[in-house]
Amino acid sequence: MIDWPNETESGLEELDLRPEDLQKSTCVLGFVPVVYYSVLLCVGVPVNILTAVALSRLASRTKKTLYCYLLAVTGADILSQLFIIFVGFLLETAVFHRDVPALLLHSVSAAEFAANHASIWSTVPLTVDRYVALCHPLVHRQISYPERARKIIAAVLALSLASGVPFFWWSDMWRDSHPPTALDTVLIWTHVTIIYFLPCSIFLVLNSLIIQTLRTRHKLQRHQEDGGSNMARLQRRPLGKTTAMLLAITSAFSVLWAPRTAVVIYHLYVSSVHRSWRVHLAYDLSNMLAMLNTGVNFFLYCFVSKPFRGAVRDVLLLRGGPALSRRALPQQKAAANASMSSLYSGNNKRLQRESNRKPS
Repeated sequence: MIDWPNETESGLEELDLRPEDLQKSTCVLGFVPVVYYSVLLCVGVPVNILTAVALSRLASRTKKTLYCYLLAVTGADILSQLFIIFVGFLLETAVFHRDVPALLLHSVSAAEFAANHASIWSTVPLTVDRYVALCHPLVHRQISYPERARKIIAAVLALSLASGVPFFWWSDMWRDSHPPTALDTVLIWTHVTIIYFLPCSIFLVLNSLIIQTLRTRHKLQRHQEDGGSNMARLQRRPLGKTTAMLLAITSAFSVLWAPRTAVVIYHLYVSSVHRSWRVHLAYDLSNMLAMLNTGVNFFLYCFVSKPFRGAVRDVLLLRGGPALSRRALPQQKAAANASMSSLYSGNNKRLQRESNRKPS
């Protein structure tokens, strides 16, 4: 199950190497990862660019912080696809077989982790914003606006870039044959905490509070409907769709990143990727699942959000301003009609007063 290098015992003695120092796990999947990442890159990058254009239109049209945060998530996903999939997996691993200068290898590793952290942590402000909007709507109206959202996004991106610097010393799990060192242990636990345990804990707590609040609100709305009030019925649909979008994004992340987190910890304490082909296979498959998370949000948005589907349709049909003008035109006509109506009403009242003042 383990491929041994084609070396003789005399050669090993001359090099003063033991067999266990040369054993190396094989890539069972062969060229499957190369094909998979190539397809994911060719499909994911254009889809995410389309998503970014559609979300930017919705953000400029509605002035909602929701679309600002979704736009940040999309931009971070594009960075992850470029640095991790294109540079890391395809160029370094598939093309150059990681035979590049060590400084370049570690620099790209730090950039990959920074992009990875940005992709994951850009979802946290979105979750916090949705929690405040649904559970504390009055506070949300006071503190949530696009300018503040852009500042929060910039801070998250800056912290993500800074958090990638320590991973310059991340060891090559495919090639390093030595057992994990103390530095490897610290970096691995820091990595799984940053990319999985901490954000998933935030998602779990806030989503649970959101669901509990919506359940309580749904019960109150049902009682109000039974008493003859229809106001709650009108407000239920957008809240449900917004919550569904948030739960879909966070659930997809939690499911797709869980295998990689487990494999990295298994590599640390049980068996290394370098020595066991089973762990090597699990690590390859878990990386493929994790990177799939960078390309699924578009389909989640299309499934849940009707405004997003409309914005995507406008982009694909090369309709720039009509989407905004079609919605603004009825409002402008209504305002013009109201002003004309008030003008005619004022003129009629003036004529009536003048006629009353005239002697009979």
